[in-house]
Amino acid sequence: MREATGRGRVDLGDERTLLAALRELAAEDPDRPAVAYRDGDHFSSWSLGHFLDEVDEVARGLIGIGIEPGQPVCIFSATRLEWAVLDYAVWAAGAVSVPIYETSSAEQVEWIVSNSGAVALVAETRELLAEYEKVAEKLPTCEHTEVIENGGLQRIKDAGSDVSPEAVREREDALRPEQLATIVYTSGTTGRPKGCRITHRNLVCNVAAARVALDQLIRPGRSTLLFLPLAHIFSRLIQATALRSRVLLGFATGPDRVQEELPMFRPTFLLGVPRVFEKVINGARRTAQEQGKGWLFDRAIDVAERHSRQPRPGLWTSLQHRVFDRLVYTKLRAGVGGEVEYAISGGTALGERTGHRFRGIGITILEGYGLTETTAPIAVSRPDALRIGLVGEPLPEVSIRIADDGEIEVRGDNVFAGYDENPEATEEVLDDDGWFSTGDLGELDEDGFLGIVGRKKDMVITAGGINVTPDVLEDRLTSHPLVSEAIILGDNQPFVGALIALDPEEAEAWADQQDRSGEMSELAEDEQLRSEIQSAVDDANEAVSRAESIREFRIIPGELSTEDGELTPTQKAKREVVEERFSHLIDDIYADVER
Repeated sequence: MREATGRGRVDLGDERTLLAALRELAAEDPDRPAVAYRDGDHFSSWSLGHFLDEVDEVARGLIGIGIEPGQPVCIFSATRLEWAVLDYAVWAAGAVSVPIYETSSAEQVEWIVSNSGAVALVAETRELLAEYEKVAEKLPTCEHTEVIENGGLQRIKDAGSDVSPEAVREREDALRPEQLATIVYTSGTTGRPKGCRITHRNLVCNVAAARVALDQLIRPGRSTLLFLPLAHIFSRLIQATALRSRVLLGFATGPDRVQEELPMFRPTFLLGVPRVFEKVINGARRTAQEQGKGWLFDRAIDVAERHSRQPRPGLWTSLQHRVFDRLVYTKLRAGVGGEVEYAISGGTALGERTGHRFRGIGITILEGYGLTETTAPIAVSRPDALRIGLVGEPLPEVSIRIADDGEIEVRGDNVFAGYDENPEATEEVLDDDGWFSTGDLGELDEDGFLGIVGRKKDMVITAGGINVTPDVLEDRLTSHPLVSEAIILGDNQPFVGALIALDPEEAEAWADQQDRSGEMSELAEDEQLRSEIQSAVDDANEAVSRAESIREFRIIPGELSTEDGELTPTQKAKREVVEERFSHLIDDIYADVER
């Protein structure tokens, strides 16, 4: 059994909570710009002192409406500055924050509010509150609701007019590291989401470890623009790490405005998921094609990848790389603000190709790996220790081992306190020595770098006994611009098949270029488009043996969505849901198989 522990020391000092650490920073430099929000055609900032004043006012209001220490409060909102204020205010009031994705259905909201026992819910918009109200009569414990965009935070503040600042300090001072800070629900690729009980110690320790591991990019004077959902622990930990590290934290006004706001804010590093990075290249390629320069762009990207892959690029590659840097790469970097040197990727596997392409362009993506149960990162690539295709070394003082069956197991102060109201599920993943079983398969190399093989439950075993790891094929498939999701099939079947979902923007652009209808149902049957997808399948098959290669595929005649329950809020395909909904396509793939 191979095991590795992250290098570096984590010195917590007297830090008990993330909020206590911000108090100390504000005492030293209250006027330092800490957070920023869009204000017309530019971003305006708040000082750390002003941010904490807002936190305290809202905390007094929460106490004023009757929130008691330890009670859960739901935040049902997209990423925005008020989200951060609420999060820290809930802690200041001694309570527990419970995030809900803004894409959640009424049924999901009902489950999270009821399972957590939340006594209050703050929604971003009237529309989100309406989702809650569909199930409100089933949630008698939730006595308070407010809407951010309808003056909700001000009404909460008003409720605290008679609450003294000392009342907030008393509650905050009473908090202990082992106490519950937040309940974060897993995104739920299978079954109902489980509530992960994360303590103040979990948060403080993982923020401290991330600061050590990533001190070359997360440090005073740097900045980042946050646009991923704060309901996800990955985004939330970066938020906390930025605030703790004197990094200016900007809040985008929505995923659809990020492309406009990145040049406006000019961050020095980015946080993203693989699909975000793929869309940067795909969008730029689409623009180049519209200008009749698609061939030039594709050549530039090929050179970027080749330049990154070669330890010592040859003279011809280097010359081309310098030319394309002026013609193409500079424009790509300008599209994300012009100042970005590094990006951090999490959520799912990045894929070697994307990593090499971005490094060749001039932006190094540091891939990380973690789960909600581990308070986000377990391992992360460092600027001085990067191996593209691997997710890096364990965080300082975090231990990783690979079980006999290949499962990744983790131990450290970042490991959660168990699933809320679910001791049976907790016992399944946490042993008596504190080792957490992730459900992921991985490998540790001789230097302690972790590589992800795939999900243990997703392993496909064909009728011939061939073990197929879906991630290898799915990563290669989704690197094609037209492919948004791929589901690998073949359990107890004689060969491997695949269901492929199209990227709607790329499919529409392709249809325009080919003078075709943009309807997904028609494109799924289009022979020329099938030929394009076949090229992606052929490319994916190069990464595996013949026995593991995809023999047949079908294109899903529509877009997978969170609203229909086919994707999690973090845009991961729910394999069981997709397979059930498109079982007729699977039956068609294996129609000629003799039983």
